[in-house]
Amino acid sequence: MVLWIPVLIAVVVAVTIILLLFSAMVAYKLVTPARFIQSWTPKDFGADYENIELKTEDGMKLKGWHIKGGENCIILLHGYSRSRWDDVYMRKVMERMWKSGYSVLAVDFRAHGESEGKHTTLGDKEILDVKAMVEYAKKNCKKVYIVGYSMGGFLALKSASLELADKVVADSPYIYTDKTGARGLKYFANLPEWLYIFVKPFAILISGVKYENTNPFKFAKSIKVPTLIIAGKKDPLVKIEEIEEFLKVAPNVKLRVTEAAHVRSIILNEEEYMAKILQFFSQ
Repeated sequence: MVLWIPVLIAVVVAVTIILLLFSAMVAYKLVTPARFIQSWTPKDFGADYENIELKTEDGMKLKGWHIKGGENCIILLHGYSRSRWDDVYMRKVMERMWKSGYSVLAVDFRAHGESEGKHTTLGDKEILDVKAMVEYAKKNCKKVYIVGYSMGGFLALKSASLELADKVVADSPYIYTDKTGARGLKYFANLPEWLYIFVKPFAILISGVKYENTNPFKFAKSIKVPTLIIAGKKDPLVKIEEIEEFLKVAPNVKLRVTEAAHVRSIILNEEEYMAKILQFFSQ
């Protein structure tokens, strides 16, 4: 029996090393999402637009589009691993908002699309990206509204707490970063949720993300501008119950619940979805 102890220790050490190496690889891929870039432009739906480059206060260059419409502007914030070229929600919303008389700003977050940056910080430093977008929009528009999705939804809520926009819509924003992160391993990579406890430290080490800055409860009470959350009952990443917990400490935020999955409310009933957002902005 004693002879097996060194063998057992060696096996445990080997398994631990393999687990840690695998977790580090997963973490690297998590904070280094593949660039989602397509060939279509707003010109494809008849819009007059300009390619723009913004610079954040920490020196990051961001690429995007300024779709020229009316005097009020809507900033669209895409989700994790997506970009302005997303065709689930970004293209549909930018086309409809432009045709409804708004100017639209669609810019890639750092480490996404064509913008600079090697690693995403999952909503931490990306607030600097939003500030750069808002600064640009306020120079060109009378009123500024924000519509964000998933990670962009979280950033929309944070923008509301900083009063960066006149009104805000957050579709499928994460509320508990760790819970959504663990579910994301299964959703995006078909990996077990328990692996997250090993992946998270490496994600922090690689990207420099400060997870305390991705906690919406820290700024919930500071949200004063009119804010609407859209959430789906079938969302595998963000539970309705979690959003309801957030609303208990964010009294100025309204909730609209659909039967959709993550950021899929627009697909469930596109006409109603667009009408509700337009009505919210026009009130």
